[in-house]
Amino acid sequence: MKLRNVPTRLATGAYIVHTGWEKWHGDEERAAAVHGMAANAFPAFNSMKSTDFLKRLSVGELALGAALLTPFVPPALAGAALTGFSGGLVAMYLRTDGLHKPGSIWPTQRGVAVSKDVWMLGIGLGLLADGLRSSKRD
Repeated sequence: MKLRNVPTRLATGAYIVHTGWEKWHGDEERAAAVHGMAANAFPAFNSMKSTDFLKRLSVGELALGAALLTPFVPPALAGAALTGFSGGLVAMYLRTDGLHKPGSIWPTQRGVAVSKDVWMLGIGLGLLADGLRSSKRD
């Protein structure tokens, strides 16, 4: 792991581990809310039980956060995983009416919290680019 990647991997990894841990302990009401938003954006999730969805999402977040926090996971791999995860969150934001202004990418008041996931997409792409650049020079 490059020293320049430590702050972003530490901050992002710790944040994702925390949200995964909270989802692991989420109740049925939280499961229904999270599942409902995801299923609205990605209809393939409709067939899952909301509590199963929340547990699986939790495990994914815990694994991703751990990968970001683990020094021997290459930046390109950590970046690719973070880009995939955050890309899904940004797609959900864009596919959910009421989170952004009609005909615009800019968030409504309700969408501000979700729109902020774009920072993780930027970090993921940065780690991926840095990792690919470094491996070409090695």
